[in-house]
Amino acid sequence: MFTTEPGLQFYSGNFLDGHHVGKSNRPYVKRAAFCIETQHFPDSPNRPEFPTTVLTPGQTYRSTTEYRFSTTAPSP
Repeated sequence: MFTTEPGLQFYSGNFLDGHHVGKSNRPYVKRAAFCIETQHFPDSPNRPEFPTTVLTPGQTYRSTTEYRFSTTAPSP
């Protein structure tokens, strides 16, 4: 993963309990999936040493995140 953001949040699905159902009618169970969200650090507005999150009128906010996936064949 490559991003212009300084940080990320990782969600592991610890609170999934099978109540919600996804594709092929399969339940979402604890730790069955994960999510990665790129972003600024959550406490940035209160920490001057962190990158700023201030966006002033007229400024444009842009962010890029690139996910790269690959596979390799197993060795014989």
